[in-house]
Amino acid sequence: MFSVKSFLPRTLLGRSLMILITPILLIQVIATFVFFDRHWGKMTMRLAYSVAGETALIASEFENDPSPQQMQDIIGYASQHLDLLVGFKPGAAIEQKSSNFQPDAWKSHMAETLRGQLETSLQRPFFLAIDDDEKWIIIDVQLSEGVLSVMLPQRRLFSSSGYIFLLWMIGSSIVLLAIAILFMRNQIRPIRKLAAAAERFGKGRDVAYFKPEGAKEVRQAGESFLDMHKRIKRQIEQRTTMLAGVSHDLRTPLTRLKLQLAMLPDNKDVKEMKGDIQQMEKMIEGYLDFVRGEGDEEAQPVSLSATIDKATDAARRHGLNIESSVGRDTQLMLRSVAFERCLMNIITNAGQYGKHIWLSTQLDGKYLNIIIEDDGPGIPADQYDDVFRPFYRVDSSRNAATGGVGLGLPIAMEIVHGHGGKIWLEESNHGGLKVMIRLPV
Repeated sequence: MFSVKSFLPRTLLGRSLMILITPILLIQVIATFVFFDRHWGKMTMRLAYSVAGETALIASEFENDPSPQQMQDIIGYASQHLDLLVGFKPGAAIEQKSSNFQPDAWKSHMAETLRGQLETSLQRPFFLAIDDDEKWIIIDVQLSEGVLSVMLPQRRLFSSSGYIFLLWMIGSSIVLLAIAILFMRNQIRPIRKLAAAAERFGKGRDVAYFKPEGAKEVRQAGESFLDMHKRIKRQIEQRTTMLAGVSHDLRTPLTRLKLQLAMLPDNKDVKEMKGDIQQMEKMIEGYLDFVRGEGDEEAQPVSLSATIDKATDAARRHGLNIESSVGRDTQLMLRSVAFERCLMNIITNAGQYGKHIWLSTQLDGKYLNIIIEDDGPGIPADQYDDVFRPFYRVDSSRNAATGGVGLGLPIAMEIVHGHGGKIWLEESNHGGLKVMIRLPV
């Protein structure tokens, strides 16, 4: 089933031009139809009527006085004043043959119009032919004394106003289209800049050089974007400052508790308290990593192969069995530290439940896919989206020491989204879980 939307241009420039061009095109089609149906058709009929009348007059004069002197006077008069070449074949008869009308629309219309006028005016047998090579029209008229041959140039039945009209319409349309394209490009350029600035901000990059411009509504949207950008940066700075204070305030009492516990004799209760304090420190680190996000690190061109090699080497140092297969090296705008943390979170999660990890890359047009698979037990498909929620754990009975606090994948998702990418889960061919990361190249 076809949809009108599938035939519409995708870009704003294309749709704007279509809105401008469609009415102009419709007007020109209607005007052309009216012109050809009324003006050109009537003009051709009047010219054919004139030629048919002149031919009928010459034929009548030949029949009234077929003397040689009369013939010479008529031939000279027709050639000098009517642009007609007249000849006479005494005792001849018109051969019965079909007229050589061409399939050209205008010539067929012209010939049929002239034929109709000749039938009305002559009231005699005649033969009509068109010589395309010499651009002549030949009319043979059967008279009682022979055949009268009248030749006239095709321009006698042609009005140049038709071509002038068509050229004017086409030329004006091209000029208007060029002006419209230049104007619309200038109007759409600020929207493209705004979209590029929003994309850069969405990827965590600096947009200091963006300046609102263009039409009033576009400038208003640009100024609103800058206000939003300032508010979000201010909120991030305030959150970072607050978290730094919270981190300091929480670590200080925990440090005192650790010192006091170190001075107590070892027993079961002391060991449990030490374990609780270690777990509290681990949870605080996880919370801070999550809310801290990517920090103040700036994105820079980074070799993806080098970044993946660092993550896999770190995983092997932690005793994980990981196999990497990186295709063609690609330069990406990355925050290398944050992205390494993203990969390590995913690899660590895979290593907790699987014995073997596979990491590979795949270039897909304008995007690069990073695939991380394991051979663990996996998770139910209906929980693929839930695991990206902060503090969500698939196995609620797991203790935090073995299962973490449920922030590994949410942190990874925040980092991937901060790079303008996308992350999702699928079932692995190795029986476990597959993590798909898609980044724009």
